[in-house]
Amino acid sequence: MFGVSTYCLHHEPLSLALERLAPITDCVEVMDDGLHYLESAEPLESYSYRYFIHAPSRGVNIASLLDPIRRASVEVLTQSFAVAAEVGADVVIHPGYYAWSAEREQAVERFRQSLSELTLAAADLSVTFFVENMGNWEYFFLRSCDDLPLIDGIGIGLALDVGHANLNGCLDCFLAHPAAHFHLHDNDGTEDTHSPVGDGKIDFSAVMKAVRRSGAIPIVEVETFEGVTASISALAAIDAAGRSE
Repeated sequence: MFGVSTYCLHHEPLSLALERLAPITDCVEVMDDGLHYLESAEPLESYSYRYFIHAPSRGVNIASLLDPIRRASVEVLTQSFAVAAEVGADVVIHPGYYAWSAEREQAVERFRQSLSELTLAAADLSVTFFVENMGNWEYFFLRSCDDLPLIDGIGIGLALDVGHANLNGCLDCFLAHPAAHFHLHDNDGTEDTHSPVGDGKIDFSAVMKAVRRSGAIPIVEVETFEGVTASISALAAIDAAGRSE
């Protein structure tokens, strides 16, 4: 099974996006931002999807050295956890960033503090969350495998975004690391285009091997609805070929 992110229909109301996705998947990751921001679980309860939720990321920075911003970011993510708890969804979050290279070590401590607080909140709500590796945005955490100990050491799972890893030239390293969740989209290694599978340079046969090892439901996170349907067809063929080897 392949899940689909509502990112491909983010310009449409969430209810319409969920209706359009029904013929092609039983699993949806809601991009909890913009038109798809979830104030409650009510918009999701009319559908029988297996849900994941990509927590809000606009303006959210759990590694901020400005503690009011860090605390507010943790609160926003905790609210997303509460919605997720109502529909039995796991949650994907971003790791945060620092503004200046000299602030990295301080930001690491803030990041760890936020993860500790989020771990407690998730446990209270019986929710599981994963941290996503970032693209080629300067000063974000988890751009490379070097930052994996920040989450491994406290038992938080990785949401492996293969497009982001490809942009940073470290996809092979990330594929060798156990991941709990996957975002699948393609690019040529220069821009985060969220292109359909096969339109870039990523070797998805290697990606699907890692997905099979994990047992996770991979999420297709492509920019257009048409690109999603094309990607599902391409990935199904790649996966079938890999299983027959």
